[in-house]
Amino acid sequence: MRHIAIVGSGPAGYYTAEAAQKAFGEDVRIDILDRLPTPFGLIRFGVAPDHQSIKKVARRYEKVALSDNVRFVGHVTVGEDIAISELMELYDAVVLATGAPHDRTLDLPGSDLAGVYGSASFVGWYNGHPDFADIDPPLDGRDVVVIGNGNVALDVARILSKTTQEFAGSDIARHALDALETAATRTITILGRRGPHQIAMTPKELGELGELENAAPSVDPSDLPPEAQDEGLEPGQRKSVALLRDFAACADGAGKGKTIMFDFFASPVELLGEERVEGVRVERTELDGEHRPRGTGETYDLPAQLVVTCIGYRSPRIEGVPYDEGAGRFANEDGRILPGLYCVGWARRGPTGTIGTNRPDGYELVDRIAQDIGAGAGKAGRAGLDALLEERGVEIVTFADWQKIDEAEMARAMKGAPREKFVRVEDMIAAHRGE
Repeated sequence: MRHIAIVGSGPAGYYTAEAAQKAFGEDVRIDILDRLPTPFGLIRFGVAPDHQSIKKVARRYEKVALSDNVRFVGHVTVGEDIAISELMELYDAVVLATGAPHDRTLDLPGSDLAGVYGSASFVGWYNGHPDFADIDPPLDGRDVVVIGNGNVALDVARILSKTTQEFAGSDIARHALDALETAATRTITILGRRGPHQIAMTPKELGELGELENAAPSVDPSDLPPEAQDEGLEPGQRKSVALLRDFAACADGAGKGKTIMFDFFASPVELLGEERVEGVRVERTELDGEHRPRGTGETYDLPAQLVVTCIGYRSPRIEGVPYDEGAGRFANEDGRILPGLYCVGWARRGPTGTIGTNRPDGYELVDRIAQDIGAGAGKAGRAGLDALLEERGVEIVTFADWQKIDEAEMARAMKGAPREKFVRVEDMIAAHRGE
């Protein structure tokens, strides 16, 4: 019998469990650990609340979770409740599928001012993540600057721009919906150091900005390269740039209350303000021969009472696990960290790819694990983990417990919404206990 522990219950974790089931059949026991009482990680807390179709992939993970040889072990913090070294003694393979939930820092003067947030915390706030439910971002100003040119920047801009009615059917946290309803936001500027041809924005997410009830996207036509140059782009990128051209051709604002400005060739160099952010100093850039941005020396200031940085993510450190500081992920070679210790998904390769990219990654890693552990070494596995956690007074949350939390969230949902999330761990525990 083989015993595998997977740390992290997001897409990478469940795809790896699925791959292990298919590779080993009944001769494997898999425990999926998570520090929160709720599974599905990025699906629950990272995917935008108005993208419910994407969240349906959790049904696939639920099928894996309900298998006899897979168990969800929630409310257990690896590195605190149990050490990595202890897991490695109990299991034939330990797989880190923790994702990359921490923001890359914006190392600029003024980045520590009030009103400056990384996208992990801001997205976590409107998605009801317990770590960020109380950050209370200031929405009393007219001007917001979003730094970054990827889909997360689009998510942030879209959520800030929607009317209350447009959130119908979403699972946005109620505290966020209430705050957004009275927000004074009028202009959202999306800053990108490079140009339209270098954006990491997909056509679906970009196109949604053109369908907002009370907000209109705006692009300066002078930022767009000659249209003939679009032919050299990949098909998806070409569609995205075509949308930017459409935005540039529309009248500014189109009579709507909010404007989403795309400011290309613009690199933030300083955040302005005394105690709270009041603006962003921006340097105009140009691209060198390899399409890398370089400053021109020309600067200008943008007003901003809220700044959200969408510049990338890092995996969390775990004591005893080698870490690649430059890449912001665990140090590994093809998913192997140490004998018996592995990583998968963003924890392995950094925050790149889509949710679906994690599936082949998980299957590839399980092939390596199969080579390394053979038939297993007769370790204690699940029984050993349970004994250790019980001795330490750690109350685990199983998938059956999660289903009770799930039912309670659906029961308390606003009309038309799929659920109203609990945003405090103690409330989740109370729900599964029936309190």
